[in-house]
Amino acid sequence: MPRLLSEQTIATVKATAPALAAHGLAITREMYANMFRNPAIRDLFNQSHHGDNGSQPQALAGAILAYAQNIDNLEALTGAVERIAQKHVGLQILPEHYPYVADALLAAIKTVLGDAATDAVMNAWGEAYWFLADVLIEREQTIYREIASATGGWNGWRDFVVADIIRESNIINSFVLRPADGGPVVRQKPGQYLTLWLSIPGQPPLKRNYTVSAASDGASYRITVKREPRGLASRWLHDRISVGDSLKVGAPAGDFFLQPGASPVVLLSGGVGLTPMVAMLESLAAEGARRQVLFAHGAFDASAQAMAAHVRELVAKLPDGKAVFFHEAPSPASVPGGDFDEEGVISGDWLKRQTPIAEADYYICGPRPMLRDVIAALVAAGVPAGRIHYEFFGPADEALAA
Repeated sequence: MPRLLSEQTIATVKATAPALAAHGLAITREMYANMFRNPAIRDLFNQSHHGDNGSQPQALAGAILAYAQNIDNLEALTGAVERIAQKHVGLQILPEHYPYVADALLAAIKTVLGDAATDAVMNAWGEAYWFLADVLIEREQTIYREIASATGGWNGWRDFVVADIIRESNIINSFVLRPADGGPVVRQKPGQYLTLWLSIPGQPPLKRNYTVSAASDGASYRITVKREPRGLASRWLHDRISVGDSLKVGAPAGDFFLQPGASPVVLLSGGVGLTPMVAMLESLAAEGARRQVLFAHGAFDASAQAMAAHVRELVAKLPDGKAVFFHEAPSPASVPGGDFDEEGVISGDWLKRQTPIAEADYYICGPRPMLRDVIAALVAAGVPAGRIHYEFFGPADEALAA
């Protein structure tokens, strides 16, 4: 366990919180610029979350500020630490990478804060950084050991073969992946994701997280990917990857997964955010769960709707299951009660009327506007934070504010 922080360090770091609130984004942008001068470090990260409009610098600025504000109450950061550790495991971050981050962060603080970054401030932040780094390294090493020791587990990158490609909608395909060595695969928790290392000619290596969209079978994984018009990785998968091609894959990771229990389950998703929900629904159906289960999903229209028939088949296997599909702009040819069930989007009023607010666990995944609206509505309805579970594509920023 890392040694405790000194009282002086705690006081000094907390005193920097106002400066971080004002200049945090400038610090994190400078930090990443420092780090990415080293190509080996740059290639560890998902570059789609960086750049002028990237959300990762903003998310990290918020995390650093939260650390400064709660450095004397670190229990408040337990969930964030676990989420970061899981992301790091997916990206194959190792202890030897942490000094690069330390150097880049401390240099950025000095550059941005200037004379305000006194020796006392820099020493305190150096101690605070390595305290948190040691916590993360310890947790990450535990996760790596657990994965490697599990049946079918591995660390690092493993070669998989694309065994099948399934067209789910006009813009969504599923890819079934099997290990090239023919061995088993570690069983993921329903809702966890894989990290893919993609080698695209003319580009630096790309790393992308894709949720496993099927229940665990110990032999293969299925990922379901939306083709984004400007998405380099998703366009590569849709346009260039064929059955029989190889992909490098990291072991399943993530802190968003279905929790055991008997309480009602409400699975809420939008767009391709249905991927973890289908995995959860498959798992519930496979175990013959007697819990009340509601699957509610929103798509723009029938052409964007994926896996609806599969979901309805799964719900029919549950003693107390129901599926509701929302189409924001149903086409004239779409049949209410067949192609879709509700026109519009999932709203707070609908949730209060149609879901067991007082007892359900809510699992949510989708675009950020949906996350903000749905989480805010549930909180306003009195649902405790412990019963609201959510996943987001990319860094957590606006979603957390809800």
